Amino acid sequence: MIRLQNLTVWCKKRPYLASLLGLFFLLGATPIQSQAQEPDDVVTTDTSVVQLNVGVVDRQGRAVTSLSRNDFAVYEDNVKQSIQSFEPTNSPFSLVLLLDMSGSTINFRQQLKQAAIRFLDALDPEDRVAVVQFNAKIKMLAGFSTDRRKAAYAIDVTEGVGETHFYEALRFSLTELAKQGKGRKAIVVLTDGIDTQMRNADRSAASRAQTDEEAIAAIKPETSSALNSVLTAADRLGVTIYPLALPSGDPKRLPLPDPIINGIYAAARTRLQTLADRTGGNLNEIHRLDEMFRLYAIVAASIRTLYTVTYQANTNRSHDGKWRAIRIEITNPEFIARTRPGYFAK
Repeated sequence: MIRLQNLTVWCKKRPYLASLLGLFFLLGATPIQSQAQEPDDVVTTDTSVVQLNVGVVDRQGRAVTSLSRNDFAVYEDNVKQSIQSFEPTNSPFSLVLLLDMSGSTINFRQQLKQAAIRFLDALDPEDRVAVVQFNAKIKMLAGFSTDRRKAAYAIDVTEGVGETHFYEALRFSLTELAKQGKGRKAIVVLTDGIDTQMRNADRSAASRAQTDEEAIAAIKPETSSALNSVLTAADRLGVTIYPLALPSGDPKRLPLPDPIINGIYAAARTRLQTLADRTGGNLNEIHRLDEMFRLYAIVAASIRTLYTVTYQANTNRSHDGKWRAIRIEITNPEFIARTRPGYFAK
């Protein structure tokens, strides 16, 4: 209860952030329609236990943090499920703070570091945070800990240049989160989303494109095996991913655009959106570098208003690799719930 009161005080002291959080939630609350995928490309999960991180707001967009287990109902493909466990908003998270230290971020490292350190201060004191940097190599700078000084020092000393192995870094982070056992888990990642290896594959796929539309159609960003591998692991662990997209990856800002380059950058941004949508997070686009501080604070506030609901999926249904749609209902019709839209069953 003390932490719940602290969250209320935190929001009262920062009313502009509380308002932004409500708007941020509502903009992301549109139901997501899942598109059919080819059998080789589906995201699958090999467990019938499904963990959901759920945010709830009222009609004015204000976070609702005082609900209990009995206030929630979970439906999978319109069939009501039995809730196995429930964690309130003040339960701690295991969280990976993932930092892009490739060459594309070198010109604003100081702002990046300062914003990340301020993000630590906005988390709950009991949240366990690990700091991971990535470029061509993936490096754990600080293991999971509640020691904010240790995490802040790791952020302050991080450096690097070179390629961007973004999806490898996500897989590494998910592997480390799996070692934390049961409990709530999230990844907050600051990146432009331009993965070096994936960019090369996209360039090859779009090599004959004459228009932007042809390039995107040739790349098919959501069928990427690297993306789907990450989504599979996130499904299994119930991890919510919050990408903060740097302006250097914005396809609208390209200095010398052509169909292939436009296609590569648009595909990268589409994949970031998919990471957020499919895991129940939000994609936060940074249009100016001074927005990093504000958006990190919004993400921290969002994490601190999540409930976690776990249910055992109906084992009588075949694990056929097909999409299972998830819906959350709240007993109070004035409240709006948001979580990941579903998973592929296998």
